[in-house]
Amino acid sequence: MKPDTAHFRESAAAAIADPRLQSALAKLPGGLVAQRRAAVSALPEFEALRDEARAIRDATLANLATHLEAFEAKATAMGSRVHWATDADEARRTISEICSRANARLVIKGKSMVTEEIGLNAHLESSGLDIIESDLGEYIIQKRGESPSHIIAPAIHLTEADVDADFRAYHTHLDQNRELGTPERLVAEARAVLREKFLSADVGITGANFLISETGSSIIVTNEGNGDLTQILPRIHIVVATIDKVVPTLNEAMTLLRVLARSATGQDMTAYTTLATGPRRTDDLDGPTECHIVLVDNGRTEMLASDMREALRCIRCGACMNHCPVYNAIGGHAYGWVYPGPIGAVLTPALLGITETSHLPNASTFCGSCESVCPVKIPLVSLMRTWRERAHDQGPRTLTARILSKLWSAAATRPALYHLIACFAVAIGGALGRANGRFRALPLARGWLKHRDLPAPQGRTFQQLWKETERGVPR
Repeated sequence: MKPDTAHFRESAAAAIADPRLQSALAKLPGGLVAQRRAAVSALPEFEALRDEARAIRDATLANLATHLEAFEAKATAMGSRVHWATDADEARRTISEICSRANARLVIKGKSMVTEEIGLNAHLESSGLDIIESDLGEYIIQKRGESPSHIIAPAIHLTEADVDADFRAYHTHLDQNRELGTPERLVAEARAVLREKFLSADVGITGANFLISETGSSIIVTNEGNGDLTQILPRIHIVVATIDKVVPTLNEAMTLLRVLARSATGQDMTAYTTLATGPRRTDDLDGPTECHIVLVDNGRTEMLASDMREALRCIRCGACMNHCPVYNAIGGHAYGWVYPGPIGAVLTPALLGITETSHLPNASTFCGSCESVCPVKIPLVSLMRTWRERAHDQGPRTLTARILSKLWSAAATRPALYHLIACFAVAIGGALGRANGRFRALPLARGWLKHRDLPAPQGRTFQQLWKETERGVPR
């Protein structure tokens, strides 16, 4: 997926003005957010599990190289072939070579954010391969030529009416007068179309929610069963995962799965939690003849050695974006790359650099909702603040911003001048806002006041109130 983070402000404005998108996003509070709340309320030990999950992720990251080597050794012993990819180019090239050696024509894929990150679909298609997404949401947006707008619900920006119209446009071999007015009928049609692809695919590609060092297994969680068919039916299975997905033991993975499902979809466990360990053995009834595991770095080693390390705890549940007021207002596409929401505002600058992504960490109210629901307790607010500071250190981009920054610096470093300006502003603001107690328009604040009012000053500055409190004067 080609990044387009530099146009965040324009994309966000367009998203807010899109009534169809706003209608689709309105489902979040009553859907995934409410489902998580109910699931967490039903599990008294959930907060203790969050602490345990954080400790597991921290301990794993502290010895990541050791756990990765152990995973490689065990996976190899179980018959898998492990490939290491430093960056996106090497990952794409490795996967392309595996498909070429297999004389593949049709590749079926499970949902995978890292394959979006490395732009795998476009690369394989340019090599002449036919790529079909097997996750229903991914299948829908693939047909539309769109990227995912959410980590776990890639088509959350669409309505049922959108999908109905798309299926009629894409499935032209079916009766155009058929009934498609319910989710059940849409799913049934997608299942029938995709089943043919599963049966004829040469290669199946999946991501991995976790990689288990103890067993050499990959774990995927789905609610559709498409991941199982993607792994089992094609003769070649390729797992693509970033190096931070490794977990030492199955017991530790089970703890992470308990917080993952509840945080993501409000389920105790997803409908399908599937472990894959190597290719088919002689007494197996089904399975691939080859299993390849591509471990992708693509900037994670640099993150591991930086103050963004805690973001690597992420287990891709999407809870932070479900609860983020900014994401709820603009959706995922406005962020301009693979990872939207608060976790995207931290990950994207780390992976692409802050120069072109400086708008993203500013797309937050810092309300802390993201941190309060993160199952591994990533300090998202403080990490976004760090990116803001780094973006500021690079200097304001526009002439207006540079002038305002210099004026603010001149006042803030001269206490007497600052106090004089504050007293004047409070006095004038209080007088002008006395009529209704708030402002709906002000010079240089049009963008801020477009969607909210600003309370008028009440007559005294903070410094004045502080002095009165120090003297014991009642407020």
